[in-house]
Amino acid sequence: MPPLPGATMPSRRHLLHLAALGTVALACPPARKAFASVPEIRVGVLKFGTVSWELDTIKHHGLDAASGVELAVTSFAGEDATNVALLAGEIDVIVSDWLWVSRLRSEGSDLTLAPYSTAVGAIMVKQDSPIKTLAGLAGKRLGVAGGPLDKSWLLLQALAKRDHGLDLASAADVAYGAPPLMSEKAMSGEFDAVLNFWHFCARLEAKGFHRLAGANDAALALGASGPVSALGYVFHEEWASANEAAVRGFLKASAAAKTLMKNSDAEWLRLAPLVRAEGKELETLRDRYREGIPARSATEEAADAEKLYAVLAEIGGERLVGGANEMAPGTYWTGLTQ
Repeated sequence: MPPLPGATMPSRRHLLHLAALGTVALACPPARKAFASVPEIRVGVLKFGTVSWELDTIKHHGLDAASGVELAVTSFAGEDATNVALLAGEIDVIVSDWLWVSRLRSEGSDLTLAPYSTAVGAIMVKQDSPIKTLAGLAGKRLGVAGGPLDKSWLLLQALAKRDHGLDLASAADVAYGAPPLMSEKAMSGEFDAVLNFWHFCARLEAKGFHRLAGANDAALALGASGPVSALGYVFHEEWASANEAAVRGFLKASAAAKTLMKNSDAEWLRLAPLVRAEGKELETLRDRYREGIPARSATEEAADAEKLYAVLAEIGGERLVGGANEMAPGTYWTGLTQ
């Protein structure tokens, strides 16, 4: 399909870079308007990611315009592609986790974030499962989405070790894989339990599964005083300093969308085709999304994230955090406390 009039095509070098990672942007980042009356915020998202629900709410209700910005959304095929696009300056904002931001800051980057969602993964079992505690996973088949360095997995390992003296990674028969595959194998009975991302857990819950233990449960047990956003809106600090009013306008629109999605069941019915759910499944996703709306200050979240960083660094080691022993200062955008 030919580019839209006025669109700027990504450089050949950039496309080759994305292709080398095995993921290619599904749409070229829109060019900035030369005479835009309001600042444009270019946001990169995964094509089928849950972030799209909030961004669709913003655009559908004109919450960006009401907040003094214009949202331009670009969909990508994979997480690596969104990361590269942000680092290359092709887009302004993505959603990623605070641990990634901290590691890059410790290596000299100026990335920073604003909290987006406290919704995290959980270990799910069928309603009639004989497994009642983390200790019951010993010798059982456990599917884990996100890989061996997934934060939820590391936190739950730490909790199992503290409460039960159990090295869960070796005590259970662990298999790693993509989230949809992990859910499919859990439903078929191939796994006794599965640790998956929050929205896959919600879909399993609607199909008769329940939570054995969640990553937020582990975080609270390991020292956090409240839910910590696993994900945040990530952007360059230099860009935010030069466009502070626009950043605040974007975060205002995000907060307005969250308020609407928290209070309006009708909004979720409108979003149903995008969410790709209906009935009980849609209601469960709605409820779990609402539970994940951040309710604490960024200062409180940052303090708890620092505590959890030490736990994660001990288990994940250098492969997870690099050479940094502490969470990098500025991981949470300092503009949130001004």
